[in-house]
Amino acid sequence: MNLQEIIFTFIGGLGIFLFGIKYMGDGLKNSAGDKLREILDRFTTNPFMGVLAGMVVTILIQSSSSTTVLVIGLVNAGFMTLRQAIGVIMGANLGTTVTAFIIGIDIKEYALPILALGTFLIFFFKTKRVNYIGQTVFGLGALFYGLDLMGSGLKPLRSVEAFHELTVSMSDVPLLGVAVGTLFTFIVQSSSATIGILQQLYAEGAIANLDMALPILFGDNIGTTVTAAIAAIGASVAAKRAAAVHVIFNVIGATVFLLLLPPFTALVEWISNALLLEPKMQIAFAHGIFNLSNLIIQFPFIALLAVIVTKIIPGKDSIIDYKPKHLDPIFIQQSPSVAIAQAKEETIHMGEIAVKGLEETKTFLNTNQSKHAEIAYSLEDAINNLDKKITNYLVDASSSISEADTSAHSSVVDIVRDIERIGDHFENIIELIEYRISNKVHMTEQAYEDLNTMYDLTVDTVKEAIDAYKNMDEDKANEVIQKEQEIDSMERKYRKQHILRLNEGLCTGSAGIVFVDIISNLERIGDHALNIAQEVVGKKEEE
Repeated sequence: MNLQEIIFTFIGGLGIFLFGIKYMGDGLKNSAGDKLREILDRFTTNPFMGVLAGMVVTILIQSSSSTTVLVIGLVNAGFMTLRQAIGVIMGANLGTTVTAFIIGIDIKEYALPILALGTFLIFFFKTKRVNYIGQTVFGLGALFYGLDLMGSGLKPLRSVEAFHELTVSMSDVPLLGVAVGTLFTFIVQSSSATIGILQQLYAEGAIANLDMALPILFGDNIGTTVTAAIAAIGASVAAKRAAAVHVIFNVIGATVFLLLLPPFTALVEWISNALLLEPKMQIAFAHGIFNLSNLIIQFPFIALLAVIVTKIIPGKDSIIDYKPKHLDPIFIQQSPSVAIAQAKEETIHMGEIAVKGLEETKTFLNTNQSKHAEIAYSLEDAINNLDKKITNYLVDASSSISEADTSAHSSVVDIVRDIERIGDHFENIIELIEYRISNKVHMTEQAYEDLNTMYDLTVDTVKEAIDAYKNMDEDKANEVIQKEQEIDSMERKYRKQHILRLNEGLCTGSAGIVFVDIISNLERIGDHALNIAQEVVGKKEEE
C-alpha cells in the first residue's frame, strides 16, 4: 500500500466513522422523541440527577461536546444554574464512554450487513419510528465500516520508523502523549473519533503498550473541551463559567491520572487479564474507569468548582427562572378558582419572557451578535414550554370549574395563545435578520431608523398590554388599543416609504423583502397585544 492509498483509506474511513457516530446519534435522539432539553430541564434538580441526565443525553446524541454545548445554551438563557450544569457536564464525560465500549465489541465483519439492514429500515418502511431505528442501525454499521477502513490505513504505521520513535517517546514522556491526544481531538472535534482511532492503533499493534496509549487517552478528554470553550465565546457570564468547568474538570482528571499512570496501567492490565479483554476493549475499560473515577473524585467538590470558576470569570450572573412558578396541581382539586388565578400569574410570567425575547431580538437587529439570537431562541423555547404547561394545567382544571369561572378560564387560554404567537413572530424576525446577515443584504439608515421606531412602539405596547392584564387596568388597556392603531398606521406609512426607496434605487429587492416582512411581523405582534387589551376591557365591562 503506497502513501497516497494509506492517507486516502484513513481519511475516508475517518469520514465514514464520523458520519456513523453522527447518524447513529441522530437516530437515537429522534427515537427518544427529541426531548433532550426536557430531560435536562426536568432531571437536574440536584447534582446527582444532573450527572444521570448528562449521561443519558450524551448516550442519546453520542457526543459529550454536543451535550456540553446544549448545557451552555441552557445556562446562557437562564434555564439552568451553574451548579446544575456542572453535574450535567460530569455526566456527559461518563456518557461518552459508551461509544468506546460499542467500538470495543469489534463486529467489523458484520458492518456491511448492518448497513444493509439500516438502509432496508429507512427506505422500505413509512413509519417514522422504524426509520429512526434504521438511522441508528445504519449509523452503527457506518461506524464499524469506517473503523475497518481506518484500520487498513493505520496497519502500515507499525513498520514506519518515525511513528515507532514517536510512540516510544510518548512512553518515556507521557506529557507528549497527552499533547498528541489533545491536539488531535481539537482538530477532529470528536473525542469518540480520536478514542476510536486510538483503539484501532492499539489493536493493530502500531501502539505497542498501554503506557503509551493511556496518556493519549487523557489528552483526548482534554481536547474535547475545546468545542464547549468555543461555544461560550460571546455568551453570558454563567455560560462561560460552565465551559470553564468542563475544561478544569478534564484537566484535573488528566493530571491526577498522569501522576498515577503506573498503578493505573497495572490496574487496566489486571482487569484485561482477568476478563480476557481484546485490545480495543482494554482501551474502552481504561476510558470508562478514568471517567468514572474522575467523576467520583470531583463530585463532592461541585460547590468548590463553582466558586473557583466564579473567581476566574468575575461578573454579575443574570440568571432568570424561566420554569413554571405558579402551577401547583393541588389547587385543581381543592379550588379551581385559585387554579385559574395561578394560571393567570404564570401567563403574566410568560408575557414578561415574551417582552425579554422582543428586546433581545431588537438588540440582535442592531448589533448582529449571534449571542442575542441564541438567547431569543431560548426564550421562544421557554414560551412554548410555558404554553404547553399552562394549557395542560387549564385542561386539567376545566373538568371541575364552576360556570362563574368559565369566562376567566377562557380568557387565560386566549391570552396564552396570543403570547405564544408573539414568540413565533419575534422568532420570524430573528430568522429574517439571520437571512440578512448571511446573504449580506444592505439596508439603508432610514430603513433601520424606521424599524427601530416601530420596534420601540411595539415593545412598549406589549409591555403595557401585559401590565394592563396583570392589574386589570382598563385605562392602560385603552392606551394599548390606541398604540396598536399607531402601529397599524406606522406599518402602512413605512411600507409606502419603502416602495419610494425601491423606486429611487436606494435599496435592493432583497432588502425590501426583509424590511417589509419585519414590519409585518411587528404589526402582527401589535394585533396580539390588542387582543390582550380587549380581554381586559371586556372583563371590566362584564364586571
